[in-house]
Amino acid sequence: MSTTASIATMPDMQSKRDQRNIPIDKVGVRNVKYPIYVRERDNGMQETVGVFTLTVDLPREYKGTHMSRFVEVLGEHNHDLSAETIPTILLRLRERLDAEISHLEVRFTFFREKAAPVTGKTGMMGYDCGFIATGGAQEDFQLYLTVPVTTLCPCSREISSYGAHNQRGYVTVHVRPNGLLWLEEVIDTIEAAASAPLYPLLKRPDEKFVTEQAYDNPRFVEDMVREVALAFDKNPLIRSYEIEVENHESIHDHNAYAYVKRDKE
Repeated sequence: MSTTASIATMPDMQSKRDQRNIPIDKVGVRNVKYPIYVRERDNGMQETVGVFTLTVDLPREYKGTHMSRFVEVLGEHNHDLSAETIPTILLRLRERLDAEISHLEVRFTFFREKAAPVTGKTGMMGYDCGFIATGGAQEDFQLYLTVPVTTLCPCSREISSYGAHNQRGYVTVHVRPNGLLWLEEVIDTIEAAASAPLYPLLKRPDEKFVTEQAYDNPRFVEDMVREVALAFDKNPLIRSYEIEVENHESIHDHNAYAYVKRDKE
């Protein structure tokens, strides 16, 4: 008997009828690591590794879904991942799994070559990014980014005779775009709102420049979240957003936190 014939005779347990009468909102696979190409604003395609969650809804009458089909669909798209290709992936998931709604979440490291502010020495800076999308009976698409920055405490600067404490801040955003919004544009916007950006490589003249830049631009977490919100409000390509800022405090045994959510429409 051929392999194909053997498979055809195997029982399909997932398609058995379930008697509990409970539909499932999301069912699928999580933590699927897969090589992907992400489009860059200036330099074509960047190769990285995505960590996927792929799910669909499951009607009350089905016992289970076919987990292997999620990975098969992912492999059909030549590793290309963008706002243009994700709707096709979501459509194929619904077709292959007989679903009304499909969901895709992917996290990946997005790399940018970044030059030091004085010497121009370059290195690669990695940012945690992702896409969150839904297709079918519901439609949604979001960009996800976490951007590390430097923040310097305005209070410490004001009350100290010299110096001021600073810290590593993390700005995490979920953005619903209204058109083609590049990851690089969002990163630039967030870094411009900080006391100073981070760099992968700094020589001594660069360190002097960055520490003085931070001293001249003190930021509370409240300042950070508001400055990013103002910039997003001015961008017509952003229709809604969530912004979280968390400072890993250098002299306190806690983190400072602020959050803003807004729908511009």
